[in-house]
Amino acid sequence: MPTATVEDYLKQIYLESGEKLLPMGQLATALDVTPGTATAMVKRLAASKMVLYQPYNGVQLTPQGKHTALDVLRRHRLIESFLVEVLKIDWADVHEEAEQLEHAVSPRLLDAIDSLLGHPQFDPHGDPIPDGGGDISHQSNQLLAECQVGSQYRIARIADQRNEFLHFLAKHNLRPGNLVTILSSDPASEAMTLRTDLAGNDVTLAITAASRILVCEP
Repeated sequence: MPTATVEDYLKQIYLESGEKLLPMGQLATALDVTPGTATAMVKRLAASKMVLYQPYNGVQLTPQGKHTALDVLRRHRLIESFLVEVLKIDWADVHEEAEQLEHAVSPRLLDAIDSLLGHPQFDPHGDPIPDGGGDISHQSNQLLAECQVGSQYRIARIADQRNEFLHFLAKHNLRPGNLVTILSSDPASEAMTLRTDLAGNDVTLAITAASRILVCEP
């Protein structure tokens, strides 16, 4: 069985680039390790046929590495969903818990969690959950910052999952599944105003913040 460190590397490579070539510096930064540490681990993964490593160019997943990465993502996102939906833990606080539990949960327990939750396709942040066969749902999303004034959209995914940003979104009912209407967008002030579907409240967002929210057609 892959170690927790191996799983973390494979998952991060997938998140950063999918199956494309990922520069080693970007991987080291994402994992908060030195380039030398990242290179040493990637060489081990290459020897295990989990990745293809090209010195001075980068690293990419093999089919075997991708399978493992998607399995880890499935565990992580189902655990986050369970912590939020069943244990009622705040969605801003579940990432670190899931990071620990994803390496320990058994396939039997994971299937039970999946069944209990009704086989969700997306986690509380809108990230797609791979199914047991490694297939993953995709939907056509666009950046909230680029949406048309006067139109209504459904929030699909939160790209920035830092604790303080998630708390801000929850305070203003900006969660995946909720509807928002674009009331105005002012390039000069770099801000836009939205109306949420809950209580009809208005909220003003910086364009930079709105670019970290993905939406789809209602």
